[in-house]
Amino acid sequence: MAAEKKAVEAVEKDIGALATMLAASQDLRALIGNPLTGRKKQEGALLALAQKAGFNDLTARFLGVLAQNGRLNMLPGILKAFSNELRKRRGEVQATVQTAFALTPAQTKSLQEQLSKAMGTNVTLDVSVNKELLGGMTVTVGSRMIDDSVRSKLDRLQRAMTSGSNQNQHIKEVG
Repeated sequence: MAAEKKAVEAVEKDIGALATMLAASQDLRALIGNPLTGRKKQEGALLALAQKAGFNDLTARFLGVLAQNGRLNMLPGILKAFSNELRKRRGEVQATVQTAFALTPAQTKSLQEQLSKAMGTNVTLDVSVNKELLGGMTVTVGSRMIDDSVRSKLDRLQRAMTSGSNQNQHIKEVG
């Protein structure tokens, strides 16, 4: 059982690294998403990547099987499903957090602890920066969303001011 746990942990680490590589590299996304690239070429490139990255043998073989069967275009979805399944088995919930500015490690840890306490389970965070929020943050956990962004508050204020503009026609300026 301990060997299986170590293998799962190694594959999980590899999956996280591979997801990061996919997000960062347009060339890698093009390689796996282009059906005109030969399967052998895709397989060779991914196996070389796996070797260079020091991936577990199980991860490398899995990538090879996906390439051989012409299923590399499904890799992003597979990576996400694998991560979701591991979180589910651990009893964890993922929260997607968008902030106007990058959080410090201490802020991230504090937010993670507060959300875990509020949800009654361990919460992992997927934090990204969205400058359009102007300030504050949005937190999405499952189907729940908490929007405490300045952009949202300004939008609500603008709607309130424009929707009530005709209600005060009986008030006249004095002056």
